[in-house]
Amino acid sequence: MNRAGLVALTALAPISWGSTYAVTTEFLPPDRPLFTGLMRALPAGLALLALTRVLPRGVWWGKAAVLGALNIGAFFPLLFLAAYRLPGGVAAVVGSVGPLFVAGLAALVLSERPTTRTLLTATAAAFGVSLVVLRAGAALDLVGVLAGLVSSASMAAGTVFTKRWGRPEGVGPLALTGWQLTAGGLLIAPVAFFVEGAPPALDGRNLAGYAYLALANTAVAYWLWFRGIERLTATSATLLGPLSPITAAVIGWAALGQALSPVQLLGMGIAFGATLLGQFRPRGGGRGGMFSSASRNAQKGSMDLSDLSVRR
Repeated sequence: MNRAGLVALTALAPISWGSTYAVTTEFLPPDRPLFTGLMRALPAGLALLALTRVLPRGVWWGKAAVLGALNIGAFFPLLFLAAYRLPGGVAAVVGSVGPLFVAGLAALVLSERPTTRTLLTATAAAFGVSLVVLRAGAALDLVGVLAGLVSSASMAAGTVFTKRWGRPEGVGPLALTGWQLTAGGLLIAPVAFFVEGAPPALDGRNLAGYAYLALANTAVAYWLWFRGIERLTATSATLLGPLSPITAAVIGWAALGQALSPVQLLGMGIAFGATLLGQFRPRGGGRGGMFSSASRNAQKGSMDLSDLSVRR
């Protein structure tokens, strides 16, 4: 698969995550964010474990637990806390600094030195997202801001260490995704029951919403995301993140009857342009741009779809 195709497939993950708000508000019981996080992660993880029938071995028990905590178990509750404490889309803006966290961590852990273009692109994307989601008079809450920043840092660390550790030989992306989702779901479960109590009564509409979140929005989306992280640079992958709030805004306009102002449209254009620019690789050193031939990493993992027992 060439790099353009790889980027397009990876981009389906944040695009899918952009539908979370609409599904949550239209299909799920209100005021149960931790239970929703649990229902996203644990059923999806168990389903992938049942499909692949591969368990971690040796040090990968610990690595899977760490990645599950960073990408899922800590990220989901902190994200929901930020969303509840920060009105008017401020949480989305705080979360949009994730590419800057990834750029810094990638420089330390992966020796991926951030270029000026990368930093400017990440900043432009965050600015574009702010134009899309911020409303006049949006208030700041210290706890909410800290939760949003830590959730972004958690996901950034998970992205970088997913890239750093790769996957065990003979284990594919579906299996590794299942490990992380299961570990993250098991971490969320006691927090959800302690904070929110027993699960709510669910009707058919609720079950359909949770099924979508668990399967398409989580199992498939995270498989595509972790698969993309392995083959792209960590910074390139995380610069696809602004597609999530852009998608949420488009769904709100198309399906929920929400209006889009000229400022929001401008912000969407800036964020999308920055996201696209972040996927181009400079020419030179034998490495072409985004639409050149496949990268070595993409070639290395080209057989993953034919072997469901392999990675994440």
